[in-house]
Amino acid sequence: MTTAMRYLAALLAALALPAGAADPQLAAAGSTAFCLFALPTDNATQRLINLGIVQYVDLRADEVRIYFGGGNLGSGHEARIPVRSRDEADAVLARLRTAAARCAQSTTGATP
Repeated sequence: MTTAMRYLAALLAALALPAGAADPQLAAAGSTAFCLFALPTDNATQRLINLGIVQYVDLRADEVRIYFGGGNLGSGHEARIPVRSRDEADAVLARLRTAAARCAQSTTGATP
């Protein structure tokens, strides 16, 4: 596991989704390269992001913004999760961290 993935797993280990938001959908344990996290459904479309390509997360009192897949100078994408308070934003971060930590677990019992 790379240092960046360890940092992301540690960073994301402290969140939970706000009430009414979708639960995280995880890839099979042991896959830090393909680690899915479900975003809240938008107009009957379910969107999942790969936590392996998340660059950074902004926590605000009204939303959580997840920036991912970017290259140079803002060429990436962002996902926005609406929240009602900073406590809910912290809960989303905890869910992200839990999902990343689960993906980092080895399915064979070996250390990744």
